[in-house]
Amino acid sequence: MEFTSRNGLTKKAKQKKSWNDRLFDLAVYTIAILMIIMVVYPLWFIVIASFSNPADVTNGNVWFWPKEWELDGYVELFKQEIIWKSYLNTILYTIVGTLIALLVNIPAGYALSRSDLFGKKWISIFILIPMFVSGGLVPTYLVIKGFGLLDSFWVMVLPFAVSSFNIIITRTFFKNSIPETLWEAAQMDGCGTIRYFLTMVLPLSKAILAVIGLWTAVGIWNSWFNALIYISNEDLQPLQLVLRRILISNESLLGAASGEIASELRRLSEMMKYAAIVVSTAPIMLLYPFLQKYFNQGVMVGSIKE
Repeated sequence: MEFTSRNGLTKKAKQKKSWNDRLFDLAVYTIAILMIIMVVYPLWFIVIASFSNPADVTNGNVWFWPKEWELDGYVELFKQEIIWKSYLNTILYTIVGTLIALLVNIPAGYALSRSDLFGKKWISIFILIPMFVSGGLVPTYLVIKGFGLLDSFWVMVLPFAVSSFNIIITRTFFKNSIPETLWEAAQMDGCGTIRYFLTMVLPLSKAILAVIGLWTAVGIWNSWFNALIYISNEDLQPLQLVLRRILISNESLLGAASGEIASELRRLSEMMKYAAIVVSTAPIMLLYPFLQKYFNQGVMVGSIKE
């Protein structure tokens, strides 16, 4: 005969449940740790490879720590004076471009979330069209040239600031997160549309601001194709394009060299390749932890069905 405890469960059932819970927790933690390793280890390997001899990396002698610390890749990379100028260009493009994108996309998304917007349906269709149909590279180039933006700072931040995807994500966030009653209460207190948006809506929208800002910043930071097409002035080129040109130049020199010179160039080229990856991604990797809590809150807003 089994005696039940005060919570209605037998002692045997409680033990069985406790064991199952521990087994489940162990499985969850194991999977989580494996996923973390799968994500973190490739990044860590790039970092240690940038400080290692390429021969050790090729032969599989580098796993978790450099066999011998070498800084030749970073030294050779930063000897290129254009690196510092391009780094500053990329930082300016990212900051200014992100601010402009937020200034354009956030108000547009809020306007579309309002039920009293005149012609809301047709405006939404007009915004959705570029998500499926593009004008193409040549017409875009001709338009940018017609506006006199070629070889200018603004060609990297103005023509591509509007994003239909970001506007739709922002609209969904405002529609599902900002109650209509808040606007009604603000109207009763004599608050206008602009004041309401600036003083009440934006402070409640840190999550979507962080998400759109991070997406835009990462996109601009990694952008090199637009600069390749629209910028020929080396003083205006971003970091990604300059790094690409340096690596291609090294490959060309390597093909023309022979003997010990070719061996040394190959070693430096491999080290510079890893160093370039670290240099180009480090700022974004350092920025992400500060925005992670907002990113986690807002990243799923686009999946909410209206």
